[in-house]
Amino acid sequence: MVDYPGAASPPFRLSMLIYDRRYRSLTIQAVVFIGVMLLASWLIDNTLRNLAIMGKTLSFDFLFRRAGYDIPQQLIPYTSDDTHLRATIVGLLNTLQVSILGCISATVVGVVVGVLRLSNNWLIARLMTVYVEVFRNIPLLLWILVILAIFTETMPPPNAYRGENPAASMVMFDMIAPTNRYTAVPSIGMSNPPGVIALGREGISWALIAYAVVLAAAYVAHRLLRKRAKRIQDATGRRPSTLWISLALYLVPVALLTWYFGLHLVPPVLKGFNFAEGLNLDNAFVVLWLALTLYTGAFIAEIVRAGIMSVSKGQTEAAYALGLRPRRTMSLVVLPQALRVIIPPLISQYLNLTKNSSLAIAVGYMDLRGTLGGTTLNQTGREMEAMVLMMGIYLLLSLIISGGMNVFNSRVKLKER
Repeated sequence: MVDYPGAASPPFRLSMLIYDRRYRSLTIQAVVFIGVMLLASWLIDNTLRNLAIMGKTLSFDFLFRRAGYDIPQQLIPYTSDDTHLRATIVGLLNTLQVSILGCISATVVGVVVGVLRLSNNWLIARLMTVYVEVFRNIPLLLWILVILAIFTETMPPPNAYRGENPAASMVMFDMIAPTNRYTAVPSIGMSNPPGVIALGREGISWALIAYAVVLAAAYVAHRLLRKRAKRIQDATGRRPSTLWISLALYLVPVALLTWYFGLHLVPPVLKGFNFAEGLNLDNAFVVLWLALTLYTGAFIAEIVRAGIMSVSKGQTEAAYALGLRPRRTMSLVVLPQALRVIIPPLISQYLNLTKNSSLAIAVGYMDLRGTLGGTTLNQTGREMEAMVLMMGIYLLLSLIISGGMNVFNSRVKLKER
């Protein structure tokens, strides 16, 4: 038997970079990359030259100067004597706060509305359609201003809750008091506080660390329990029930810690002309959060509806034939399959919500745009540096969100065989 060696590879020539398909794509990529780098270097050089002509240099030392302005909404201690860098961090934390809460609440609203739009009840389906079309087709800025006007003009002042026959009454079992300046909500108190780990001006409660450790341990135990159940299923063909054990792994330690620390809700109490002993949420934050939730929830509702409709009707009919009720069919059969269609566009909505939070300046909520891109920029005159920092921070946030959601998408997508 003769072993045929095959055709010998021709010697490499420079013309092969253009005419040979094996090298042409690499050549095009190299040319494009070099062109982009040349364009970027020209833009940077041109910017630095123009700054030099105006007597400016690219410097970020302004971040370490005294800020000299107050920020009403703070998640960490801040005073006007702090630096612009700390003011930027406070604004970034405010952005993260409204973005994370907005993504969670918008997802809940979107899933509920998207499912109800497919309801057999004509009235409910049409009401959800009206909600989606109204909120989706009016700019977000207008909704922010409308909701702000509603809070400012229709909500009572804090002193309206005073007296034996107050002009206004609290809602949600007398736990929440909406006013025209802020919304008073309950805070969390501890009868047996464990103390705080001091980290400069900030501090981390030992209770928070204890809850984090307990939840992490419960997650690890839950994963081990699922692996054990899978081994039993592979060996015997029957999978043992793990639902109640998993719930106990999370709920029992949390309940014990809650009892030990004496966690309880501290309702707001009117003292003088303002509420105390609770948490007063600035209406700027509440308005922005509500507007982002309702606006983005309308888009998520359409994404959820499209994802559900992408699942074959045969899947629903098969579930009904097995005796599953409509609610169980939706939660166990339809939604898990619809996730592969829902999650990719859902990532875009989370990114849009995070970037749309920069409209907070319309209601006076001091987020990253209001601190670094607003007051700090105007005080220091460092327009280029402030814009570059803001662009970099928003880019980093977007990459983190998309990366995290892509990891989640890869874990829940259907595994085809």
